[in-house]
Amino acid sequence: MSEAENKEVVRRMAEEIFNKKNVDALGDFMADEMVDHNAPPMDKPGLEGYKDLFRAYLAAFPDLNTSVDDVIAEGDKVVMRVTTSGTHQGNFMGIPATGKKVSFGEIHVVRIAGGKMVEHWGVEDQMGMMQQLGVIPS
Repeated sequence: MSEAENKEVVRRMAEEIFNKKNVDALGDFMADEMVDHNAPPMDKPGLEGYKDLFRAYLAAFPDLNTSVDDVIAEGDKVVMRVTTSGTHQGNFMGIPATGKKVSFGEIHVVRIAGGKMVEHWGVEDQMGMMQQLGVIPS
C-alpha cells in the first residue's frame, strides 16, 4: 500500500471508531493479531479485547470526539497526532463520573500491513486528563 493509503487507514479508523462510535468496524482497520506496545491488560485477546476496551472508553465519555491534527507517513509506519475531548459521564479506570469535560493530546505510531494496523505505539496526556477530571492536583 502507498503511504497515502496507509494514512487513510488511520484517519478512517479515528473517525469511524471514536467519532461515529462504530466499534464493530474495528476489524476493518486492525488486524486480529495486532501487537500493541502499551495497551492496558485486557480480559480478551485480539480484536474482541480492543472492542471491549474502546466500548468502555466510550461508555465513560459518550460524547468523545477525536480530531486529527497531523498525519505523517513513511514506508509502512504512520504517525498521527490527535486531540481527544469528551465529558466524563461514566466509570473510567475506577473513577466515578465527574461530569467534567476533558481535552488532551495523543500521539500514535502504527505499522500497517495488508491495509490494517498490525503494530501500535502510543502516548496520551493521561496526567493532563486526570488533572482535568480533578483526581490529581494541577
